[in-house]
Amino acid sequence: MTTSVHTNSAALIALQNLNRTNDRLGDVQSRVSTGLKIQGARDNAAIWAVAEGQRADMKALESVTNSLNRAASVADVSLAAGEQIVELIGQLRQHATAAADPSISTASRNAYNNDFQALLQSIVSFADNAAFDGSNILNDSLTADLNFLANADASEMITLSRQNLTLGGLGLAAAAGPPAVTAPSLTTAANAADALARVETALASATARMAALGAESKRIDQHLVFVSKLSDTLETGVGQLVDADLAKESARLQALQVQQQLGAQALSIANSAPQIVLSLFRNG
Repeated sequence: MTTSVHTNSAALIALQNLNRTNDRLGDVQSRVSTGLKIQGARDNAAIWAVAEGQRADMKALESVTNSLNRAASVADVSLAAGEQIVELIGQLRQHATAAADPSISTASRNAYNNDFQALLQSIVSFADNAAFDGSNILNDSLTADLNFLANADASEMITLSRQNLTLGGLGLAAAAGPPAVTAPSLTTAANAADALARVETALASATARMAALGAESKRIDQHLVFVSKLSDTLETGVGQLVDADLAKESARLQALQVQQQLGAQALSIANSAPQIVLSLFRNG
C-alpha cells in the first residue's frame, strides 16, 4: 500500500464503516423510541400498505361500534318502556275482568273505569317518551324501521323494527272504521266484556312485539361483541406487522454502540497513520 499524505485509504474505509454503523444505530434508536419497525412507506412499502389498510378498517369499525351502541340504547329504552306497557295492560285486564262482573254496583264499576282510563293514558305517555336521540320505535312516529351499520364497508345493516305499542296499535283506541270502533270503557257490564276481549288481544300483541324487540336487542349485543373482537384482532395483526421487538432492539442497540466506539477509535488510528511519514524525514 502506498504511503501518502494526500490519500489515506485506511481512514476512508474506517470512515465508511463508522458512517454505516451510525446509520444502523440511528435506525435502531428510532425503532426503540417509537416502538415501530415500520414507520413509513420507505421502511417497507408492502407491509406499510397492508398495515395502513388494516388501520383504515379499524377506524371504520369504530363508526360501526358507535352505530351499534346507538342501536343498543334505542333498544334498551324501548324495552324498558315496553315492559312497563305490558305490565299496565295486565292491570287493564284485571280491572276489565272485575268490571265485567254483573253483580258489582255502578259506583264500583265507575271506579274501575276511572282507573282503566288512567292506565290507558299512562300507556300513551310511556310509548311517547320511549325515545333516544330522537328515535322512537314504539309510538308509530317513524315511517320506516331503523337500520344501523353492521360492517366496515357499510354494506350490511342491523335492523331495529318498529313495534307499535300505542293505543291504536294495540286496538285500545277508538277507530273510524269501517266498522267504527269506540274507545274501550267499563261503564257497563257489556262494555267491560268488550274491553276485556280487546285487552286480551292487546296483551298478546304487546308480548309478541316485545319478544321480537328483545330478539333484535340480543342480536345487536352479540354483534357488538363480535365487532369488538374483530377490532382487537385487527389491532393485534397490525402490531405483528409493524411493532418492533424491543428486547431484540435493545441488544442490537448495545452492540452498535460498541461498534460505534470501536469505529471511532479505528478512524482515529487511521488518521494518525500519515504521521509515520515524518519519521522518514528526520535527521539521524
